[in-house]
Amino acid sequence: MMPKAESLHTEFKTSFSDEVIISLVAFCNAGGGAVYLGVEDNGNIKGIVLGKESIAEWLNEIKSKTTPAIIPNVDIQPHNDKTIVVFSVAEYPVKPVAMKGRYFQRRANANHQLSAIEIADLSIKSRLLSWDSYPYTGASFDDLNIEKINSFIRKVNDVGRFTLPTEARPALEKLAMLHKELPTNAAMILFSKNDLRYNVHIGRFKTPSLIIADKMISGNLFDVLEEAMQTIIGHLKFAFEITGKSTERLEIPEYPLDAIRELLVNSIVHRDYQSPTDIQIRIYDDSISFFNPSGLFGNITEEDLKTDSYQASTRNKQIAEAFYLTNEIEKYGSGFIRIRKAIAAYPTMKFEYRNMNHGFLAGFSYVLQKISMNQTTVETTVDTTVDTTVETTVETLLQLIRLNPEITQNELMIKLKLSRRGVEWHIKNLKDKGVLERYGSQRGKGGYWVIPDK
Repeated sequence: MMPKAESLHTEFKTSFSDEVIISLVAFCNAGGGAVYLGVEDNGNIKGIVLGKESIAEWLNEIKSKTTPAIIPNVDIQPHNDKTIVVFSVAEYPVKPVAMKGRYFQRRANANHQLSAIEIADLSIKSRLLSWDSYPYTGASFDDLNIEKINSFIRKVNDVGRFTLPTEARPALEKLAMLHKELPTNAAMILFSKNDLRYNVHIGRFKTPSLIIADKMISGNLFDVLEEAMQTIIGHLKFAFEITGKSTERLEIPEYPLDAIRELLVNSIVHRDYQSPTDIQIRIYDDSISFFNPSGLFGNITEEDLKTDSYQASTRNKQIAEAFYLTNEIEKYGSGFIRIRKAIAAYPTMKFEYRNMNHGFLAGFSYVLQKISMNQTTVETTVDTTVDTTVETTVETLLQLIRLNPEITQNELMIKLKLSRRGVEWHIKNLKDKGVLERYGSQRGKGGYWVIPDK
C-alpha cells in the first residue's frame, strides 16, 4: 500500500537525483526504509516516465556512489494511469554507509548528516563494541591506581553478582579492561592515577543569573559519584517529623534521595566521554536539573522512557558493567522506572526530561508555598491544580473539613493529592496549634472534625 506521508522509513521524491541516494544511505544507517520515486512531498502521485535502461542506470549510479556499495530492491508499481518506482533497503549490518564520502542517518522524517563523533559511534555500535572498550591512547597498566582497583574488587565480590580475582591485573583482564598491558578507556576513567578532568559541575542558583554556590568535581568515577551526591544533599532542604511520643525526628528531604542518586548515576554512566562538555547540575529553590552531554543512545526515544518495558541501549558498556557489579545499577534500563516509583510519595512533584542536540536534560520541580503558623514557617509543596480559590494546602484542608466534617484521611489524600504522611503531618500541626480537633474514630468513618471558634 502507498504510504500517506513521509516518515522514519519513508521518503517521497518526484525524480531520481543524488537526494534519492542520500535517503537510501540514511535508511541503511538507521532501521531501513524505502524511497518512492514519482511522488510529491505531500503524497500526491505525480508518476515517473521510465526509459528502457532507466532502472539499470539508476542502480549502477547508486552502487558507484555508495561505500560500502548498496544495491536496493526495486519495485515498479502502477497507480491508476501513472507509474512509481520504489527503492527499498534494509538496515546495513556494518555501518556507517557513505554517499560520496558523506554520512547520513534517518531521524524522524528527515536525513541527518553525521558529525565525526557520530560516525565513530555508529561504527563502534555496529561492531557490538563501545568506545570505552577501546585502548586508552598512550596509557599502560602503570597509569592505574591499584588501591582504587582493589577497592572495586572487594566491593564487587561483596555484592556477589560476579566473582573477580583478588589481584588487580587478572581482575581487569577478566573484565576485558586490560589488553596486553593496555588499559581500556573505561579502565582509565574508572581507575586512573591522574585526574582525566571528566567534570561534574554543580551550581546552586537563586535565579538563572545569580549563582550562590559553585563546585567542580572530577576524578575516579566512584569517588565523583559520592562527592557529587554529598554536595547535592548539602544544598537540599529537609523537613522534620516527630515520630510518636518520642523525640526521634524523621528527616524528609525535599526530593527523594534515591531518585536524585539515580539521575546522577545515569548522567555519569551514560555521558558521552568524547564530549568536552561537563555534566551540569543546577539547583534552584524549587527545582533541580541534570544535563548530561549526550543524547539518548540507540533507538530509544522519550516516549519509550515513559513506559516500564523499554529496551535499553548502553553507550559505555564497560562503565555500565562496573556500576552494575558494584550494585549502583540495579538492572540495565530500569533507572527511570525506579525514579517514578521513588517520587510516588511526592504527589506534587514533576519529573520531566528532554532529549536535546548533544545532550539530555532531566530533573524535578515543585511549587513552593510558605505557610505561617504561630511564627513557625513550614515549607511545603502544593499542587497548583487543587481548588484555585484557596491559596494554601492548609486553607484547602480546612475548607474541605468545613464542607464535610466527617471527611476521612483517605478522602483528604485524594482531594489534596498528598501522601498519607503529608496529610497526617498537616493534621498533626493543626491539632498542636489548637486549630483542629477530632472526635470519635481518629482516622476512618464514625468520627468527625471540629474547628474551634477560637
